[in-house]
Amino acid sequence: MSAAALTRLGTSITGIGDFELESGEVLPDVAIAHRSWGRLTPSATNAVVVCHALTGSQDVDLWWPNLLGSGLSLDPDRDFIVCCNILGSCYGSTGPASLRPGTEKRWGGDFPSVTVADAVRAQRLVLDTLGVRGIRLVVGGSLGGMQALEWAMQDRRVAAAAVVAAPARHSAWCIAQSEAQRTAVAADPRWCDGRFDPRNPPVDGLAAARKMAMCSYRTPRSLGDRFGRRRAPGGNFEVQAWLQHHGDALVDRFDAASYVQLTRTMDSHDVGRGRGGIGQALGSLEIPVLAVAIDSDGLYPPVEQLEIAELTPLGELVTLRSPHGHDAFLIETADLDRQITSFRGRASAFRRRLAS
Repeated sequence: MSAAALTRLGTSITGIGDFELESGEVLPDVAIAHRSWGRLTPSATNAVVVCHALTGSQDVDLWWPNLLGSGLSLDPDRDFIVCCNILGSCYGSTGPASLRPGTEKRWGGDFPSVTVADAVRAQRLVLDTLGVRGIRLVVGGSLGGMQALEWAMQDRRVAAAAVVAAPARHSAWCIAQSEAQRTAVAADPRWCDGRFDPRNPPVDGLAAARKMAMCSYRTPRSLGDRFGRRRAPGGNFEVQAWLQHHGDALVDRFDAASYVQLTRTMDSHDVGRGRGGIGQALGSLEIPVLAVAIDSDGLYPPVEQLEIAELTPLGELVTLRSPHGHDAFLIETADLDRQITSFRGRASAFRRRLAS
C-alpha cells in the first residue's frame, strides 16, 4: 500500500510557492499537506497545532486517537486542531518522493537538506493561509516535540507548548543512531545514492533501518516481558518476527529517501543555533512550556527534558512512568492525555492572569 493510500480523506494541500531553506537553497513550488478538526472561532485564536514524529503523518486520529476527541486534550468541540505533514515526508508534502518541478523524475537523493526550523517555517505559512491569529497550544512527540519547541521559538502566536520525549538539540548518541540507519538504507544495492527506481525501491535497506530504530524505541524490559525467548512457528524467536513485521510495515507505507531525509532533519535540531546557544534561546521564551519525559527513554533520556524545563522561565517537567522506552509517548496515551489536559488548564489560567 502506498503512503498516499494510507492518508485519510480530509487531507488538504496548501501551496506555499518557492521556499528558501536555512541553507540558502530555494526549493521550488512547495506544497504542504495538512488535516484539521474543529473550526476557527470568529477571533481565529483557538488553534492547536499538532506535530508528528519521524514516520508519522497529518493523520492524528491514526497515531494519537486517545488524545483527539470530545473531552480530551485535543478537543474539536473547543479547538481548531491542525496537523501538517512535515516538509520532506511522503504523505502529500513536498519531499524526495515528489516529482521535481518541470520534470517527470522524483527528487530522490537530490532533495535539499531541510532543518526542523525550515519545516516549522513552512507550517507557519500554512497557518497564515488558514487565517489563524492565535495558537493556544503546540504539541508533539519525538520529532514532533522538536517541531513544537521550534514553533515556540519562532511564532509569537503560540501561547503554550508541550514538548514530549524530545530534546532541545539532537545529541551525538542520536546522530549516531540516525547515521547507522542511513548506512543500512545505503547498503541496499538498489539505493544508488537515492536515485532508485520507485518500482523497485530499496526495501531491504529500509526494513533493516526500521528494525534498528525499533530497538532504540523500546527497552530490554519491554521486549523481555512481551517475548522472552519464545519461538514463533518456523523456529525463529518471536521478537525476530516482531521486528520483521515492523520492517515490512514501514516498507509498505513509507519512502526510503524520505526516511533518510527526515533522519537528517532530526540531526539538524538545535534551538540554540543562531540564537546564542540553548540557554539564551530557551531563556527568551515567555510562554508556559511543558516538557514530558519518559523515565525509561534511552533515546531521549529524561535529563534532556529536564534541561528544557530548567532553562525555560515558565517551564515545567512531568514524567511518564513506563517500561516501554521512547515509544511510550504512543503507548501510555491515557496518562499523556491527562498530563496535557492538566497543563492546558494551567496555561489558560496564566493567560487569564496576564489579561487581567
